[in-house]
Amino acid sequence: MTLAYIDTSCLVAVAFSERGAGAMTTRLRRFDRLLASNLLEAELRSALVREGVGGTGRDLLSWVTWVYPNRPLTPEFDRILRAGYVKGADLWHLATALFLSPSGAGLSFLTLDSRQGEMAGSLGFST
Repeated sequence: MTLAYIDTSCLVAVAFSERGAGAMTTRLRRFDRLLASNLLEAELRSALVREGVGGTGRDLLSWVTWVYPNRPLTPEFDRILRAGYVKGADLWHLATALFLSPSGAGLSFLTLDSRQGEMAGSLGFST
C-alpha cells in the first residue's frame, strides 16, 4: 500500500486549477491512501471563502483519511525545530506526518511549499 501525507497546498492547487494542478491530481491518484491532519480542512475551506469560490471542498476532502494524534506532538515539534524554522501550520503538518512515521519510511510527504518540502526531505520523507 502506498501512503502519502498531503499538505493543504496540494489541494488548494487542485481546487483553483493552478498551474500544475493536473500533474498534482495525477500524482495524488498514484497513492492508495492520502493522510492529513484536519488542519487541512480548515486551511482549504478558508482559502475557498477568501477567494470567493464558495463550496466546502467536500469532493477534494473526500480523498483524505484524517489523522488525529492521541497525544501532544511536542517531541515531533522539537525534532523539526532543531532541524530548522518552519511556519506554525507547516510545523503541525510535518509533526503529524512524523507521528505517523517517525523515520519517514513508507510515507511520502506531498507539498507545493518549497521550504516545507525541504524540511520533509531532511526528516526522511520522500517528497
